[in-house]
Amino acid sequence: MVAKVSQVQNTSRQIDALDRIFAAQRAACNAQPMPPAAQRIADLKKLRKRLLEYQDELVAAVNQDFSCRSSDETRLAEIMPALAGIDYAVKHVRKWMKPSRRKVGQQFAPAKARVVYQPVGMVGVIVPWNYPVYLAVGPLTGALAAGNRVMIKMSEFTPATAEVIERMIAATFDEDQVAVLTGEADVAAAFSARPFDHLLFTGSTHVGKLVMKAAAENLTPVTLELGGKSPAIISADMPMKDAVPRMIFGKMVNAGQTCVAPDYVLCPRERVDEFVSHVKDTVAQMYPTLAGNGDYTSIVNERQHQRLQDVVADARKHGARLIEINPAAERFDQGRKMPPQLILDVNDDMRVMQEEIFGPLLPVVPYDTLDDALRYVNERPRPLALYYFDYDKKRAAWVLEHTHSGGACINDALSHVAQDDMPFGGIGPSGIGHYHGHEGFLTFSHAKSVFERPRFNSMKFAYPPYGRFMHRLIYRLFLR
Repeated sequence: MVAKVSQVQNTSRQIDALDRIFAAQRAACNAQPMPPAAQRIADLKKLRKRLLEYQDELVAAVNQDFSCRSSDETRLAEIMPALAGIDYAVKHVRKWMKPSRRKVGQQFAPAKARVVYQPVGMVGVIVPWNYPVYLAVGPLTGALAAGNRVMIKMSEFTPATAEVIERMIAATFDEDQVAVLTGEADVAAAFSARPFDHLLFTGSTHVGKLVMKAAAENLTPVTLELGGKSPAIISADMPMKDAVPRMIFGKMVNAGQTCVAPDYVLCPRERVDEFVSHVKDTVAQMYPTLAGNGDYTSIVNERQHQRLQDVVADARKHGARLIEINPAAERFDQGRKMPPQLILDVNDDMRVMQEEIFGPLLPVVPYDTLDDALRYVNERPRPLALYYFDYDKKRAAWVLEHTHSGGACINDALSHVAQDDMPFGGIGPSGIGHYHGHEGFLTFSHAKSVFERPRFNSMKFAYPPYGRFMHRLIYRLFLR
């Protein structure tokens, strides 16, 4: 009872802090609505410097939150792309900020038209637990490049990382410019209900719907990065020795707890056994051991670990054949590590084929023709990513043209996310909107149309009273 009262009091204090910081940032926006390029660049460089200073603390904190998170994965998949995104924004922000000249219709000449990219104002960022560093710093980079104030709500499931990021940001920015908030689900709900000028959420589809519903009360624009079931398709003649390591690396990073991880494989029916054999060899080569191997990441918490165990039990109950890949024949009755498993003989009644997996489970769906594979993909909700493995460029182009996905890779997995000159985002059930690079700047900017007329006013010839000679001339010239 005492603990519950304490939690309620703590939540109340956090929501009070949320309101206080929100008011301070709103006042700061009004005082400086259009920060110059020099200030934005300086802010981004400060963020970069601080990220490097705190990288060891961040690596240790993420490892603590997961109980075992590969330090190399944190550096490769979080800190490096965050730094690259900052560098890209620093290099291009002056160009992005330049007004865009537009053409004026003949009937309105002489005049000038341009689009001015103005900060939207205050941006809220809700960060998930799976990549808590990159998915905090990445949106922050785009929002700062666009000249905004930013409030970041960290996940309650990665408290150690949240504490380090909170300290890192506080050491870099005044809280009326950038602030980090922590807290449980009640704080997150209050956060999403505030009237931000833009709200970016990364996480599950279920929670994304709640965030969008809360934002709708304030008509707050949202960017939702949600995930879904991203397919990987192997062509009939793609060498397995090439396809499997690329696919398995993409699947096994962060133990599959990645929104763009391959969620299931569409494999030619006659090549399923070959695929299974190559997966076994590849996993054994990458991870000779699992349970005590610091390169192999744990499931983030007991709730997620139990969910995955339930998904496995459900698949077995509905007739699936499971192939556990455990190169050193280790036991996994302690801790939250989970060996990768291939799941064969799947059907749509299984949870593993209904839900985003977010773990080291990989269903294999056999297909007879490429058209059958594409039909299977297109009959399901549009995924965040699609991966196609084939060296035939015509077939690859055919697959891209005949499927919908937020992004895609040909002969690789995950790498499209780290390309700073490409947008990242979902489509339909896998998300709304996009960011990264220039598209991130545009997402967090308002493209304001500006029309400017000189001293001479040609529009006076269209003023009432109507029916005069000039009106008949205008109609003759433009209504044809």
